[in-house]
Amino acid sequence: MKIRRVLATAVALAVTTPAALLSVSPAYADAKPAAQTQDQQKSKPTIKELEEAAAEAQKAYDKAAKAEAAGRIELEKTLDDLSEVSGTHPLAVASAAADRAAKDAAAAQTTADQAVTDAKAALDALTEDATEEERTAAETALSEAEATATTAATAKTAADTAAAEAREKLDDARVAAVRAYGVLQNAAEEALAVKVAADAALAKAIKEAEEAGEGEEGGACEPELDLTSKVTGLPDKLVAGTSTDFSLRVTNGSDRHMDEVLAFVSVHATDRSGLKDTGKFFRLQWSTKSAPKWQNADSDEYIDGVGALKPGAHADVKLRLTLDKATPAGNGVAFFAADFFNEDGSCGGAPDLDMYEFDVKAAGSKPGKTEDAKPSKTTKPGNTGTTPQGSVSATPVTTGTNGSLAATGSSSATTPIALAGGAAVLLGAAAVFVVRRRKTGADA
Repeated sequence: MKIRRVLATAVALAVTTPAALLSVSPAYADAKPAAQTQDQQKSKPTIKELEEAAAEAQKAYDKAAKAEAAGRIELEKTLDDLSEVSGTHPLAVASAAADRAAKDAAAAQTTADQAVTDAKAALDALTEDATEEERTAAETALSEAEATATTAATAKTAADTAAAEAREKLDDARVAAVRAYGVLQNAAEEALAVKVAADAALAKAIKEAEEAGEGEEGGACEPELDLTSKVTGLPDKLVAGTSTDFSLRVTNGSDRHMDEVLAFVSVHATDRSGLKDTGKFFRLQWSTKSAPKWQNADSDEYIDGVGALKPGAHADVKLRLTLDKATPAGNGVAFFAADFFNEDGSCGGAPDLDMYEFDVKAAGSKPGKTEDAKPSKTTKPGNTGTTPQGSVSATPVTTGTNGSLAATGSSSATTPIALAGGAAVLLGAAAVFVVRRRKTGADA
């Protein structure tokens, strides 16, 4: 049972869909979020609520898709009506008439210009024997031809201008029609994205709720505050095109033996706008004493090279985070935690996730002054102290489920982490990260 698998999905969904987060939880728009109260914790979405949300998302998508299909038909009809060749729209008729007038004016000017040429030729052809009357007649003919040509040129200019204006109005109408359809198209795409996210969240919640019951035979999962994970060497500024080595120490500070310990590491990033997920440019690798060869972090974001830990023992995990040269400048966040699983079926782990924020600089940038991530105490949910649940770059923040890991039975901690933990991260740490980053960018 990998009890934190849903957390990775929830965090990724939160980081990459900030608009949905903001609409679900406007309270997180404050740049200095306060710790959640226990009453707020109780209001986290249930599977039934997720089912209802997925159903509403499906209805919204169906409606948007229907409107988009109708809009496409209307667009095709409008474009046909606006055709200069066969369109019946008044603008199309006017544009076609203006084009014909412009062509007629051009033909008239050509004829007038030719008349001037002929008149000049006739005047030049007169010999010395020509009478005064013949010469006067030729000159008059030339003068009249030139006047006609001037009038024709003016008429052509006016006709060309009128035709251009008519075509511009027609083009504007076409653009307006395409834009109107574009609104419907974008609405359908956005509704589909919300539907996909809602379906994925529901599917994951159901799957993780089922998997959370795997510890039922030997004992329920429980919070273990003495299973800690400490990060060292992770800077608060990373540069695209470089690799950063740091380490994670997992310590069993309890008095129990832990048969198998897994470290949880999840890295997410966005561009400066906070809207575009850039995690595809990141590559996380790990190695341990028992597995010294560098290995890529798996899709569940678990590291299984820690092994067993005796009471008071610790294990170090070497981590390497590589950023592709194409990584856009932006913001990143890394989450760390640890879980244990025993052969008798009991399980548990740290109830909170440590969150470290860092800046991402474009390739070729100088990292400037950087600081290593250092642990700091933070307010736990329900605490009335003054320490805010937040931090500056590369300072960990704990975001958790108020001490509730995946559990079974009828105890007070029976809410599975797929519901309590996943929702807490979705509407907690990741929301704080996204909203704080987006607001910081807007205030800059």
